[in-house]
Amino acid sequence: MNVPNHVAIIMDGNGRWAQKRGLKRSMGHKEGSKTLEKLALHAIDMGVKILSVYAFSTDNFKRDKEEVDYLMDLVVKYFNTKFEKINKKGIKVVISGRKTNLRADVIDAINGIEEKTQNNTTGILNICLNYGGQEEIVDGAIKLAEDIKNGLDVSNFKREDFYKYMYHELPPIDLLIRTGGEKRVSNFMLYEMSYAEFYFTTTYFPDFDKSEFNKALFTYENRDRRFGGINDQKHN
Repeated sequence: MNVPNHVAIIMDGNGRWAQKRGLKRSMGHKEGSKTLEKLALHAIDMGVKILSVYAFSTDNFKRDKEEVDYLMDLVVKYFNTKFEKINKKGIKVVISGRKTNLRADVIDAINGIEEKTQNNTTGILNICLNYGGQEEIVDGAIKLAEDIKNGLDVSNFKREDFYKYMYHELPPIDLLIRTGGEKRVSNFMLYEMSYAEFYFTTTYFPDFDKSEFNKALFTYENRDRRFGGINDQKHN
């Protein structure tokens, strides 16, 4: 099976999943966090090396304060107590995003989970928290400008070189999955997804189980990835 090296998921539909069941939106986020843990373990078992997930965008602070506070509490709880299976599996956890606007206990939890898993080598779980794709590019451009000011020669600078200025130097996304029925990228990892294959599903994220993930992998296996060129074998 042709397994994508880097899979990214826009984990959408938690709130709607809960509302459909007459529950508070926060209960959907709680179920979604359980799904994430199971999926991360399964993705690595399937041969995926990097799983990036959109947990909370810079624009999500516009939501109701109660919902935002619950999400931040959930982050602290899971990073501090619930990621043992991830760690035992040998998965390295990295957090992408800005730390501005985040509570001190959230920052402490981020630092703790990154430090705890920093030497793991089985795979990488990249959690995008207080994240925006355009913001990442801006922040990367500022870092590059500082290096140029300090004498960096950019006469042979290539687009691949810009990856080292992202929040983490990860390879391009091969497969982007969005759950919940929407068909947009919502400012998620814009630079990294330039040649990604897209997979949209109406399944809400709490219900996006192993079998649903496998459907996305099987779809990816049949895609014709040409990267701007022509696959002569397929077109002859």
